Amino acid sequence: MSRPLIALLTDFGLRDHYAGTMKGVVLGICPDAALVDISHEVPAHDVVAGALELASSYRYFPPGAVFLVVVDPGVGSERRAVAVEAGVYRFVAPDNGVLSVVLDELPAPHAVEIRERRYARPMISRTFEGRDVFAPAAAWLARGLDLAALGPLAGSLVRVDVPVPVAASDCLVGQVVRVDRFGNLVTNIDRRGFETFVGVETPTIRVGAHEVSRVVETYADARAGELCALFGSSDRLEIAMNGLGAATTIRCGRGMAVHVGRRA
Repeated sequence: MSRPLIALLTDFGLRDHYAGTMKGVVLGICPDAALVDISHEVPAHDVVAGALELASSYRYFPPGAVFLVVVDPGVGSERRAVAVEAGVYRFVAPDNGVLSVVLDELPAPHAVEIRERRYARPMISRTFEGRDVFAPAAAWLARGLDLAALGPLAGSLVRVDVPVPVAASDCLVGQVVRVDRFGNLVTNIDRRGFETFVGVETPTIRVGAHEVSRVVETYADARAGELCALFGSSDRLEIAMNGLGAATTIRCGRGMAVHVGRRA
């Protein structure tokens, strides 16, 4: 039998003890768990960024994986802690919208509110519920606990507005939703939407005030220092520069508008 798998996604960073402490709690409950770090570098308190990172990664995990997602600007408040079963995966997270995209993509989500104290740590810190509530719940699920044992049905979950492209007659308008560590500007325009809009015509692409020279297949297909576009590993349009970080070179970042037009 394969080991239970828990994937962690947080805004904790790696400087402090937070991510490691959560892993210690998980292993104290489910010592056989395999722990995978998706990222701990989600910008602090950025629920939308967390939702997008989760959406870019979850489908590459095997069925049965448990996702421990803690991007929680409302820690200690009245916001709920929830556990969700959707498709072949389970998610443990604050009910603040960080699951918005996966809830839209996966079939028949079933959610409960995490209330059963015997599946939490005896003392719950109002400032570190990732350690005392979320990590234990994820570990118990990985051990085989039924979702319903954690608490009552949650009903409707909080959603956040994740930017989507808008198509007009002559322009598809998206935006940069993420800047990766290489300085590539990842947009919310996916390949299908791009190709549907452009059709057989040659596209024009502009990010902010900067014209993108062409669409390439790989970063290396562009000339050194050339501003280009391509579809990256998440199958979303990226604005990039071969050998340089596009974000710093052209001074563009998250939220910048990206316009795709057609020209014969």
